Formats: sequence, C-alpha cells, structure tokens
Amino acid sequence: VAVKKVSLQKQPQKELIVNELLVVRDNKHPNIVNYLDSYLVGDKLWIIMEYMDGGPLSSVIKEVHMDEGEMAAICRE
Repeated sequence: VAVKKVSLQKQPQKELIVNELLVVRDNKHPNIVNYLDSYLVGDKLWIIMEYMDGGPLSSVIKEVHMDEGEMAAICRE
C-alpha cells in the first residue's frame, strides 16, 4: 500500500478533500489506483491507496516528455 499524508491545516477547502475521497471510495477500476481507507492522525489525513510502482503520475509528467499521442493513450486507459 501507499500512504498519502495530507496536512489539513494547509487545505483551505477541506470539503474538496472529502468529495474526492467519496468519489475514489465508490469507484473501483483495474486501471486506476484504488482507495483503500483513510484515517485522521492528529492534524493530518492519512489516505491509504494501492501501491503504484514507479511513483506518482505527477512525478512522471515532470520527468518524462510525452507527445500528444502518448498523452492521449494514457488518458484513454
């Protein structure tokens, strides 16, 4: 599993986090990293997700140049 720790003090719109958790909780798909559970630990929200080998997509986007066709294929999947 992977644990994403979100500081609630740094989140001006906490309702957006709650809405996102509700969406990922209710939607399961083999091509999406699935939500497993969440916990409030002090002032941080710990979000437990399936582990994705290779790191977060945001890191891949910053490090790897993709042409439009490659981006379209990823979005389609």
